[in-house]
Order: sequence, then C-alpha cells, then structure tokens
Amino acid sequence: MAKILVADDSPEILHVLSMILRDAGHDTTTASDGHEALQLLELNHYDLLITDIVMPNKEGIETIIAARRKAPDLKIIAMSGGGSWMTAQQYLDMASKLGAAKVLPKPFSRTDALLAISQVLGET
Repeated sequence: MAKILVADDSPEILHVLSMILRDAGHDTTTASDGHEALQLLELNHYDLLITDIVMPNKEGIETIIAARRKAPDLKIIAMSGGGSWMTAQQYLDMASKLGAAKVLPKPFSRTDALLAISQVLGET
C-alpha cells in the first residue's frame, strides 16, 4: 500500500481517482490545487504525487518543480487534458522534462491509471 497525494481542481477527477486508488489498496489524500498539495507535502510523507497540470492558484508545472525541491525522491505522475496555451501533450512533455516519471493524457481509463501507478511505484 502506497501513500498517494492527488492534486486536481476537478472534484470529479479527485473523487474517481480516490475511489480507484482506494480500491487498489492505496492510502489516498486529495488537494484541490498545487498550493494545497505543497502544503500537504510539508506535513506528510507520500510515495507518489499525481498532479494535474492546468489548475488555479499554483499549476502543475510549478507544483512539480516545488515538489522536487521539497522531496527529491518523490515519484510524480502528471496528467493533463490540455489548456488554452498548449496541448495536453505539450504540457505532459514539459512535466516529463521536469521530473514526472509518467504522464497520463486526460481522459484516461482506470486500467491506464493503475498501470502507470504500478510502474512508477515499481510494482510491475
């Protein structure tokens, strides 16, 4: 069982990912944006951060950079459906260059999410 922090501004995504992760036996905490995620990283140890890229207050790229500084060994998965400035793939390519171990373009399936998580956590 891994401790996983999920950051996304969509309550629906947070709910669905939390259910998927809990059903797979993981301990899951959610954050509504990057700022909240970084506050939680200050207070707790997590094995994995799954973060959206396009969010208010502190977006995912900034969150990845700051998380890398706070916890250099933290595993990160970035997810994105794109935004007004770049396509999802452009955001995800940037996230990979900044330290995301895996990327998930939105929408993704339950199977895709669980496979990415198990690969990043070294379970496969």
